[in-house]
Amino acid sequence: MQQIKGAVLISRLAFVEQHFGADAVERVLADLDEEDQRALRMPLTVRWYPFELGRRLDDAIVRVLGGGDPALFERLGEASAEKNLTTLHKSFLTQGDAHAFLQKAPAIYAHYYETGRREYVKTGEREGVLTTYDAETYSAADCLTVIGWYRRALEMCGIRGVRIVEEECRAKGGPYCRYRISWD
Repeated sequence: MQQIKGAVLISRLAFVEQHFGADAVERVLADLDEEDQRALRMPLTVRWYPFELGRRLDDAIVRVLGGGDPALFERLGEASAEKNLTTLHKSFLTQGDAHAFLQKAPAIYAHYYETGRREYVKTGEREGVLTTYDAETYSAADCLTVIGWYRRALEMCGIRGVRIVEEECRAKGGPYCRYRISWD
């Protein structure tokens, strides 16, 4: 069973509070069953939680706050990068060197997910491909957070004009999740 770190759940809840208010957190939690509410009221940063709990939280955020539009998760990914890369994982940042940062993708992935792996391949001077393999569970919302997270992380490395296109998605029937990244 795929698991995610509590830091992922905490980032999502913090995003909701920061952008929609504390009452929005309560509305999102109220949309979930009692067991999920208990788990999400005080998640621990380093504890592993079922990926499905995160998916149910994502679905509730889209239903309650996003008007059914999952694009909200790119913004959530950006906020998560800002939170985690200014504190816990600041050492991952590599100023002015996108490839050096992206080559850390396997280690970054391992900090947030228990199964599967993410690889990076440089495909040009200002381009590369991230691919996630063997994740036991996946969701379109999680893929959008990946796009937002890596775009903002690269901007935090001083990279400008970052563009990320998801070329394959397991949640949409693909064999893996693949993201083409380019920048100015």
